[in-house]
Amino acid sequence: MSSPPALRIHQREALEALARAWDGSDRPRAWVVLPPGAGKTRVGLEAVAGRLRVDPDAKAVVLAPNTAIQSQWIAEARAMGLDADDDTSLTGAVSCLTYQSLAVFDSEASEDAAAVVDRLHPNGVALFDRIRSEPDLTLVLDECHHLMEVWGRLLAELLDAVDSAHVLALTATPPESLTGEQRALVDELFGSIRYRVSVPAVVKEGHLAPFEELVWLTTPTPTEEDWLTGEALRFTELTTLLTTPGFGSVGFYEWLTARYVDPVPGTTTWAALAEREPDLCDAALRMHHAGLLELPVGARLREEHRHPPSAEDWVGLLGDWLLHHVAVSSDARDAEVLATVKAALPSVGYAWTRRGVRRGRSTVDRVLARSYAKPGAAVEIIAAEHAAIGVRTRVLVLCDHERASATVPITLDGVQDAEAGSALASLEALLSSPDTALLRPMLVTGSVVAGSGATLRELVAFVTTRDPDLGSRLVVEPGEGPVATCTAGWSSRTWVGHVTAFFESGGTQVLVGTRGLLGEGWNARGVSTLIDLTTATTLTAVVQTRGRALRTDPTWPEKVATNWTVVCVSEAHPKGDNDWFRLVRKHQGFHGVDADGDIVDGVAHIDASFSPFAPPPVASFDGYNARMLVAAADRDAIRDLWAVGEPYEDITLASLRVRRATSPVAVRPDEVIALVPAAPTWRLTADGLATDVEVADTSWRTPLSLAAGTAGAGGLAAALPGVGTLVGAGALGVLAVGGAVLAGHRNAEMLTEWVHSQLALTSGVPPLEAVAAAVADALLAAGLTGVGASALAADVHPDGEYRFRLVGSEADADVFAAAFDEAIAPVGAPRYLVSRWTDARLAHPGRRIRTRAGARSALATASPSGEAWHPVPGVLGRNAALAGHYLDAWRPWVGEGRLLATAHPDGAGVVAAVSGEDPFAATTVMRRQWS
Repeated sequence: MSSPPALRIHQREALEALARAWDGSDRPRAWVVLPPGAGKTRVGLEAVAGRLRVDPDAKAVVLAPNTAIQSQWIAEARAMGLDADDDTSLTGAVSCLTYQSLAVFDSEASEDAAAVVDRLHPNGVALFDRIRSEPDLTLVLDECHHLMEVWGRLLAELLDAVDSAHVLALTATPPESLTGEQRALVDELFGSIRYRVSVPAVVKEGHLAPFEELVWLTTPTPTEEDWLTGEALRFTELTTLLTTPGFGSVGFYEWLTARYVDPVPGTTTWAALAEREPDLCDAALRMHHAGLLELPVGARLREEHRHPPSAEDWVGLLGDWLLHHVAVSSDARDAEVLATVKAALPSVGYAWTRRGVRRGRSTVDRVLARSYAKPGAAVEIIAAEHAAIGVRTRVLVLCDHERASATVPITLDGVQDAEAGSALASLEALLSSPDTALLRPMLVTGSVVAGSGATLRELVAFVTTRDPDLGSRLVVEPGEGPVATCTAGWSSRTWVGHVTAFFESGGTQVLVGTRGLLGEGWNARGVSTLIDLTTATTLTAVVQTRGRALRTDPTWPEKVATNWTVVCVSEAHPKGDNDWFRLVRKHQGFHGVDADGDIVDGVAHIDASFSPFAPPPVASFDGYNARMLVAAADRDAIRDLWAVGEPYEDITLASLRVRRATSPVAVRPDEVIALVPAAPTWRLTADGLATDVEVADTSWRTPLSLAAGTAGAGGLAAALPGVGTLVGAGALGVLAVGGAVLAGHRNAEMLTEWVHSQLALTSGVPPLEAVAAAVADALLAAGLTGVGASALAADVHPDGEYRFRLVGSEADADVFAAAFDEAIAPVGAPRYLVSRWTDARLAHPGRRIRTRAGARSALATASPSGEAWHPVPGVLGRNAALAGHYLDAWRPWVGEGRLLATAHPDGAGVVAAVSGEDPFAATTVMRRQWS
């Protein structure tokens, strides 16, 4: 028996954390999160082996969600020299069982039983009793997210019965994907997570393959598109009818104005209204973006609002109108409105009830999810992957089901048949295309093994070399069309292993299957490409699905995986974007590397232009698909972006990405400028420009150079002609001496021009990094974060986008990103406002400046002629003390100013005057970035 490989870093750290949790505890339980491919089984078995070394008579029980994973535990335990089996009598040292072996329920047991264990079949009760009777038990719960979904209460009773047992709960599911009820159960059973490591961290360590997340965008088939167009007609007619005068006693748009525009700021603030009704207010802002509603005072369009209103927006606002006006009105015109809207709602998957609009079953979503365009997209992807990596191509195509439901809605007669969206339909498409048929595609599910007759005969020959008796019993049976089957003489428990080995050997290079069988617990290290045709969107499903392709391959050290999701979008129907939003949900919380090498969650890591709030235009699909194919073909570039082996912290921080209408920074295409802020040297006060810097006065016999207040730190500053451009944070410059001698008159011209250029800086908006630093320091001073401006990371990317994040804890980053977003937002209705003095004017504007002392004096006596106001972020505007911290940080970073509470008369007057002003004219996007 060969020795097991050395423990990986995260395996060793997990075991150390487990030891700390178990040692000396009277309730030794631990919850450990490791992604697929990170070696959870090894961690569990090392923990079991450690307990057996302490007490050779101890017993360990491993519970797994299915027989495939159960078999893996047994095989790996035996490889480590442990006595492992699947015997429920628990006679061996390590008993590897399934959750189902315990959760065998008695069909005659009462549903009203006080305890779940009372409903078990006698076999389940016997196993329960044997487990709890073990005096020194180690209990390992593998993929324990399943117990949250199915066996949670039963396991809770079991853990109560074995309260002193050493319990290890292992899962690949990030805890943030749990529901509130599930999280409460986790806290009750295991307490806090003892150890977790992310997918990017394991990739960085080299124990998972670098990968690229890609999408293929397609539209429905012509038949499907025609059907969608017809379905959309009724709702389109309704939205057009809403503009007709007299359609209702109070028209729809009149109602929207009365609900969302008129009350602000007369009877409420937009912030208060949005807090009460966030979804409806978001919908109203998208109506404004479409030109259908005025912008309410104090409202700000964020990324999610800069898109046309969706079907959900229309339905939500219509429902509000119906529920609170139309349905309760006695006007005959409103009765007609109600009838018209009720008839149109089913076309977008909704229905009217007495309690309002309710979501119904959507045939539209079925058409998009099961579109016959998707198998065609899979054919194109596979052909391109084969062209890129040749014999290494191993494609896994995952579907929701082997065969679609035999029942097809009558409205889809002639549009989609019962096999639409099935694994069988995908196999038929692959066998029908010469580009993919040459890769000998196969299908394997829980009930069938299928492929071309020639491929299945090769499979039989392959199985015969491994198990002659089994091979002799297998029969290939032809079917209709190109698909044959091979099911006689074996079961899925047997054939999955053989087909997987056949796949890894290259006998087939494309394997089609269901997520249930080839998802969790199925391993094939050679998978190069995953094509996701499933509709599952939970983070659990996504992590498990992606995990199939991310395992490293000892025979292919340079392996890079590609994960494709096929998305079908139609512009012919208001809900034609449903499949896009499935993609969004799949990538929410899942991290991938973007084109800049940043590791971020959400669809932005697929393409920076992708929005979680709307799909791109259909006209752009071909361009996106071409770019995806180019990216997938360059495996070396993908590996380089991941920077495997470089240091990391394994934390995810919120960042704010800011784009302004015009960028004052010129950035080369291959350059990213770091913006590390430093406090300005000169500040404009109510009495003039002031500085804390002492600069010795000298006669002007040498040329002038500038050392900006942030020189060397990067930012914006004025430049003197002939001297060169300095990059600084926008602070006023400091005079310095050095260099060759210049003529006196030239000095005077340069000094005068320089003084005027410094004054001009007081007329613009403050630099973004200065405001960011003020926010960061104020949060630190207020005790809301653990770090301040010294931990601020900021840069400008080649496209002119600024990126800011606070490098502290995840909570620190979240608080900062939200507060900074508010600080540079248009003035709405904040509780406090902060000002800065602007537009400095010289006391003697026409006077020529001849000496350095004169320049300093001119600046010191310049006085402001204006005052600009900015909102205090909400988290710092809760009370006067917190707002005072912001003013204290604002003054040294941005400039002198005042603080006003908008609840006071003078503050109310100012906010009324400046509400809606947008000094930064910035578009912001919140992203979560791993580092």
